[in-house]
Amino acid sequence: MRSKANGYVFALLAIVIFSIQDGISKHLGANYPPVFVAMIRYWAFAAFAAALAARAPGGLGATVVTKRPLLQLLRGVLLPAQIVAVITSFTIVGLAHSQAILAATPLFVALLSMPLLGERVGWRRWSAITVGLVGVLLILKPEQGSFDLDFLLPLGAASMFAIYVITTRLASREDPAMTSFFYTGVVGAAAISLVGPFFWATLSAPDWGWMLLLCITGTSSHYFLIRAYDMLDAAAVEPLTYLQLVFASIMGVTIFGETLSANMIIGSVLVVAAGIFTVWREHVVARRKAGLPPR
Repeated sequence: MRSKANGYVFALLAIVIFSIQDGISKHLGANYPPVFVAMIRYWAFAAFAAALAARAPGGLGATVVTKRPLLQLLRGVLLPAQIVAVITSFTIVGLAHSQAILAATPLFVALLSMPLLGERVGWRRWSAITVGLVGVLLILKPEQGSFDLDFLLPLGAASMFAIYVITTRLASREDPAMTSFFYTGVVGAAAISLVGPFFWATLSAPDWGWMLLLCITGTSSHYFLIRAYDMLDAAAVEPLTYLQLVFASIMGVTIFGETLSANMIIGSVLVVAAGIFTVWREHVVARRKAGLPPR
């Protein structure tokens, strides 16, 4: 019981820190190129991933061995591109609106799992996906009579992260989790470093402090999330991650002066409810396939 309670503490810590990280990303992304911000952040993440890999059983030599090198390379390139899209979206679309759309990622994962993973989605998850997509349409509903093309940014970011999740599941069939985590950090840092220097900017003294804090929150949030998954099932952790939408909305309104429309609030409720049900249902189906009782 104590281990389970600690798992929830780690999960909540990770979510709070992720939210702070989003706010810092929005601040820096509004003043510097998002590619540059993501590159510095990714350097710290790569160092963290390499340090964890070195401490894993067998050390770095065992961790780098992969049976799916092309898939790991794809994952490594995909995530930094998604992070750049997210930071740009925070700046242009807004923190709260972006997180509301990003909350639909589990629905996109469920949709893509059919053609890419060969999974069967039953009527219950189809119903949840339909409700969630209605919620997304409410969030995207134009207030001035025309669709805002800026919304393609968070939609694209959610789609990219869904593909990243699918490729991670494919890689996990043959590679251990630590190998995937290592390639996410190191390949991602190498990929964005090919582009980032062309967007190099001079940070002001205060913003160097914010950048340092961004790197610290980026590594600590992943550490706490890893600890949470060590102690809890994914079905217990993932619903808690929707608290990030709540925190983002609070920060967006109180710090960045964003406004929340009725459509966005109602749509967000539908998306979160559908996402939580989808995650729970996937957990039930996975346990049934493994011959375990649902819980």
